[in-house]
Amino acid sequence: MKLGLRVLLFAELCFSLAAGMLGPIYAVFVRDIGGSVLDASAAWAVFMLTMGILTFLFGRWNGRGRNQEKLVIFGYAVRAAGFLGYLFVQNPAGLVMVQIVLGLGGAMGLQSYDSLKVKHLEKPKPSEWTDWESIYYMFGAVAAVFGGLVVTAFGFRSLFVIMFLFSLLGLVSSIKLLYLYRKFLGVFKIEK
Repeated sequence: MKLGLRVLLFAELCFSLAAGMLGPIYAVFVRDIGGSVLDASAAWAVFMLTMGILTFLFGRWNGRGRNQEKLVIFGYAVRAAGFLGYLFVQNPAGLVMVQIVLGLGGAMGLQSYDSLKVKHLEKPKPSEWTDWESIYYMFGAVAAVFGGLVVTAFGFRSLFVIMFLFSLLGLVSSIKLLYLYRKFLGVFKIEK
């Protein structure tokens, strides 16, 4: 597996772990900030709608494959800020704002991430895609249990700090990807 692909997958794995820690206990957090089941579903709907609309727009804007590495990095930076934003959520309205930020960050990098992943595959094989999906779900299971343990032992604030740290690790490794392109893989030029 090429170094660029390993870096890209590691970064995405860090973000998947961060998100996976909250996923199964999201509704419990919403209840703790005074929200209802309807508030939890509405905030999630806002995230999905933001992702859907902005993924479409970023896909159209970035359809020529420009600045893919930068969009992945900026998307990760915005998502990391969103994970950090959970620390400051005190009510359902604040949660909606964080969901919008997370949707923006996710949409920014999604199409570019997929394009870069394809570029790095030596010979696109279904088994390589399957391997990644398998790893994603296995780490998701670990993240779900870990998130529950952290919240049980230390509370949601500790969980959000850990989520932010994982996302920061992913962000830093994605910056390494940009460095690799500039330094070693001069084949891919990054347009300004």
